[in-house]
Amino acid sequence: MNEKDELARRFDEHRPHLRAVGYRMLGSLSDAEDAVQEAWFRLNRSDAGAVENLGGWLTTVVGRVCLDMLRSRAVRREDSLDDADAPVRLPDPLVSGPDRIDPEQEVLLADSVGIALMVVLETLAPAERLAFVLHDLFAVPFDEIAPLVEKSTAATRQLASRARRRVQGAGPAPETDPSRLRQVVDAFLAAARGGDLEALVAVLDPGITARSDGGALLPSALLRGAREVASQAITYARFARGGRAVLVNGTPGVLALDADGRPASVMAFTVRGGLITALDILTDPARLARLDLSAVPEL
Repeated sequence: MNEKDELARRFDEHRPHLRAVGYRMLGSLSDAEDAVQEAWFRLNRSDAGAVENLGGWLTTVVGRVCLDMLRSRAVRREDSLDDADAPVRLPDPLVSGPDRIDPEQEVLLADSVGIALMVVLETLAPAERLAFVLHDLFAVPFDEIAPLVEKSTAATRQLASRARRRVQGAGPAPETDPSRLRQVVDAFLAAARGGDLEALVAVLDPGITARSDGGALLPSALLRGAREVASQAITYARFARGGRAVLVNGTPGVLALDADGRPASVMAFTVRGGLITALDILTDPARLARLDLSAVPEL
């Protein structure tokens, strides 16, 4: 094996970890892959033999690339999650079968990175997101993050602290027990399919927020309140009839198919105290068409 092949082998060992960093930073699987590929290009242009800690070096390179990509985005969600006038931009969901996470997704979801957390990350300023993700999720020291954001170590620590407060301020941690979550989601679907408004309201938190991301072709929407969300769910119950149980970022969700068997929507549920507190729905045809559904049986 020549030197270049050995370098490629070592890089591939870190690739799953680097994809996980990119996904948490960007909320996009394709953009995460682009960031990882850019890290490979930069490694090839560098003196790799002088790099003592390749994993740490690559992590900070991917972080820097992601920071540049976030800063270049035309629209950022640096606003309240409850702002009805703000565009709804949901992260790419990771969809697998109803019983187990796909092995290839395990690294991406290693820190219980559900849709609820990813949605909050979308609201952070780029430098805050970088400081929080690298330090709180990947244990990168602040003195290694500081040069990436061109701030002192103390100022970088403050960036992460602000991000942490925003994440914690979004509400208590969601429930994670799979069987309990599935019971709540099944109750939601049964009530929606049966047109039972009161039963549907009963499984929704009074202050529930429902967000729908339709991309460039379909309008996004944000609804608040149990009765408004329940009424809308019943109106679109035809999607529930074609829905099948899946895991969305490791927690119970619903994949709805159209008459031709193509993905029509992916629904992710946030549950706290036995009630649904948030419903995030991806309906963007372009992004749905790019979903990797190989881990969903019978598709």
